[in-house]
Amino acid sequence: MKWTSSDRADRNFRDARTGGSTRGGGRGGAAAGAGGMGIIGLILALLFGGNILGDAGTASGSALDSVGGSSTSTSRTLDDSSEQFFNFLLVDVQDFWVDKFEESDIRYEEATLTLFDTPIRSGCGSATAQIGPHYCPLDKGIYLELGFFEDILARRFGATGDFAQAYVVAHEFGHHVQNELGISTWVRQEQQSSPRNANNLSIRLELQADCLAGVWAASAEDRGLLDRGDTREALDAAAAVGDDRIQQSSGQRIDEHKWTHGSSAQRQEWFDRGFSTGDTEQCDTFAG
Repeated sequence: MKWTSSDRADRNFRDARTGGSTRGGGRGGAAAGAGGMGIIGLILALLFGGNILGDAGTASGSALDSVGGSSTSTSRTLDDSSEQFFNFLLVDVQDFWVDKFEESDIRYEEATLTLFDTPIRSGCGSATAQIGPHYCPLDKGIYLELGFFEDILARRFGATGDFAQAYVVAHEFGHHVQNELGISTWVRQEQQSSPRNANNLSIRLELQADCLAGVWAASAEDRGLLDRGDTREALDAAAAVGDDRIQQSSGQRIDEHKWTHGSSAQRQEWFDRGFSTGDTEQCDTFAG
C-alpha cells in the first residue's frame, strides 16, 4: 500500500504500548441533519423505515456519545513506522467516512484508535490481546494489539502484508459507521427480542462491516494508494478470520450454529462486493 508517513500524530491516535507515548483524544464531527440518502440509504430504509435519518441524527444524545468530544491536547511526534502507518490509516479511513456522512448531512463523531501491548482499560472493560482487534461503541474507540497481525494473521493463517492490516482497521471502522447510524443498536434490540436469531444477526453485522471496508478500499484504489497484490492481501485476511477457518485451525469440527462472524467465503464475498462496487448501498446484508 502506498501511504504517506507523518511525524505528527492525529488527535484521535493513541499509543498505549509499553514504552509508548500515551495520549488520549476524540473529537466531534459533522453537524446533525436530515439530508439526502447518499450513505447506505437502502440499508437504513429497510432497517428503520422512512424516519431513519432523523433517528440517526438524534441518536447522538445517548450515553454512547457521552464519551469523547473535542480534545485540546496538542499533536505529538510519532516514534516508529508502526505508529506512522496506523496513524495514516486512522486519518485516511476516517476522512473517507467524514466525507460520506457530510454528503448526506448526517452527524458523525470521529472514532479514536489505540495501540496496546499489555491489558488496558477501555469504555467496554479490559482490552486484551485475547480479544483481538475490536471496536468499543461506548467510547467509540478502535483497539489494536499489534501482535495479532504477526502471531495470528501472518503466522497462523498466512495472511501477510500491510493491506491485510488495513483491512482489519477498515473493518473496525465499519463497526463505528454502524454505531453512528444506529444499526448496531437495532441489531442488539433484535437479538434481545429474538435470541434464537442472535448469531445470524451478528453474522450479518460483521459481513456488513466487511463490505464497508471494501467500499473504503475501492476509494483507496481510485486514489492510487494500492499496490499490486493488495486486494489479495485483504481477501486472505478476510478468509483468515472466517468462523469455519478458525474452527478448523482450533481442531474443532465446522459447526455453523456457533458462527458469529460468517464463513471465510462469506467474508471474502462481502468485502469484494464493497470493493468492486464502491457503493455503500450494496452492503445490505440484512435483506431477506
